[in-house]
Amino acid sequence: GLGLALASSAFIGGSFVLKKKGLLRLCGPARAGQGGHAYLREWLWWAGLLCMGVGEAANFAAYAFAPATLVTPLGALSVLVSAVLSSIFLNEQLNVHGKIGCILSILGSTVMVIHAPQEEEVSSLESMAEKLKDPGFIVFAVCVLVSSLLLIFVAGPRYGQSNVLVYVLVCSAIGSLSVSCVKGLGIALKELFSGKPVLKEPLGWVLLVCLVICISIQINYLNKALDIFDTSVVTPIYYVLFTTAVMTCSAILFKEWQHMVLDNIIGSISGFLTIVSGIFLLHAFRDMPFTPSLLPLFLQPGRADPHPPWSSADRHQACQHQPLLPSEDKGSQSAEEEE
Repeated sequence: GLGLALASSAFIGGSFVLKKKGLLRLCGPARAGQGGHAYLREWLWWAGLLCMGVGEAANFAAYAFAPATLVTPLGALSVLVSAVLSSIFLNEQLNVHGKIGCILSILGSTVMVIHAPQEEEVSSLESMAEKLKDPGFIVFAVCVLVSSLLLIFVAGPRYGQSNVLVYVLVCSAIGSLSVSCVKGLGIALKELFSGKPVLKEPLGWVLLVCLVICISIQINYLNKALDIFDTSVVTPIYYVLFTTAVMTCSAILFKEWQHMVLDNIIGSISGFLTIVSGIFLLHAFRDMPFTPSLLPLFLQPGRADPHPPWSSADRHQACQHQPLLPSEDKGSQSAEEEE
């Protein structure tokens, strides 16, 4: 599960750059940010979609072999991959604040993995169906759907072009439900390989249809966000919001936080806050130029010391011949004495 999650982060991080490269080759009202779908004719966009498909497949398999609270935080590596590739291939500047933000995101993800809660064991579709009928999860799913509809039809036309959170929130909220579908389909595949008649179970097909719908919505609004805003901004914000939504959904659906000890709770919260701090540095200071001239003098490369140290003889000679007061001060002092 850990290896699949790492491979998934690499492919997904690269897919953002490929899709952005394909979107930048378009112009006019056919762009995704204007509601067009001309990107479907760009091979670079399809290459990015293929990379994302491979990454999501690896992610799908990782959820089947490891808990969601272990797989999801490792998505921070896709932030680093996307940021580095964007600076190389898209000429998107990543200043020192962004680099520190990427490092903090990785460190926070590591802490969250170390203190990740254990989910309740779900070994069959029957037990998965019982969890899906839980009133807490039903309320959560209804809230996600209502908020997504409000973001799409109310906030999107007004603030979608100026606020990066609108479309990314839609992707993150719907993504939390897609992870639940992936988890259920992973259980169905395990039962299928063990020889059980899973194909006759309606729950597996319902989860598959819901997964297709959720992924379609995510791709559509993620393309809009990538077309309007920089990849180095969309990727980390999407990661933070998506991780938050998945952690919340998993905690409600699989009751992961009920049996956690205090140190694991503090570690998980601290790791998450570290990630949020890193994302804040990456997003808030993305337009602030950081040149070597802003560094202290002793850290500036190739900068000579404007005040070189004197030798002891020169210092002694300067102290002997240098007047205690400048000439103007001495003249004013003598005038005051005469008065």
